[in-house]
Amino acid sequence: MATFLFDEIIFGPVESRRLGVSLGINLLPTNAKVCSFDCIYCECGFTPKKYEEKVMLPSRRKVRERLEAKLLEMGKEKRLPDVITFAGNGEPTLHREFAGIIDDTIELRNKLAPGARIAVLSNATTLHRKPVFEALLKIKDNIQKLDSAFEETILQIDCPQGVFNLEKTIEQLVAFKGKVIIQTMFLRGSFKGKIVDNTSEKEISAWLELLKKINPLQVMIYTIARDTPVETLEKVPLEELNQIAERVRAAGLDVQVSG
Repeated sequence: MATFLFDEIIFGPVESRRLGVSLGINLLPTNAKVCSFDCIYCECGFTPKKYEEKVMLPSRRKVRERLEAKLLEMGKEKRLPDVITFAGNGEPTLHREFAGIIDDTIELRNKLAPGARIAVLSNATTLHRKPVFEALLKIKDNIQKLDSAFEETILQIDCPQGVFNLEKTIEQLVAFKGKVIIQTMFLRGSFKGKIVDNTSEKEISAWLELLKKINPLQVMIYTIARDTPVETLEKVPLEELNQIAERVRAAGLDVQVSG
């Protein structure tokens, strides 16, 4: 299926299923995906094993300048965003100046769009880096991916690049002491001749136990809505997502469903 890359540092605003009117920030290259995961459902396509040319990340200064200009423009048009979202072509926390960029964004938000939240969509692979962890504690919507309670399923669906340890990842999520939102993609299908399904009773029960341990502010559950690089994946019906959501609520957690 067709996938796409964000070709700007600042993109949108777009209407997000989960966040409202969202102004996006892409801290990765505008011509290539850079990520510590290689999710089989990623709308940006697969993560390159190697790059034809050196990839360049935007500087902290350039990100600040572009964001300030866009917020000033939106303010004049009286259409400020509900949220400023770090997403884009891969994993935003891989940027070496991520923590400083978060500080700049908070400053600009306070000055130019005080009603906007700041969100980071992350895959939780860099939480062991103290500057990243501390920066995420400064924002309201610290959204971390957890697609399964089983490492083998994460290896199948999210395809981590390099070393991955689910137990340590959970420890880092717990360390937020509740100041985190967990986001989970539910899907079915097949990949490389093997069944893909993180909606089984075994999967859901184990996932719910981890959620209780993490005790997040909210759980976001969703399914495929855009083109994916693997054509043999299937959307999970909204009715089933709502059934999963009811179990999350029964565990005492807030949940948001996007079908």
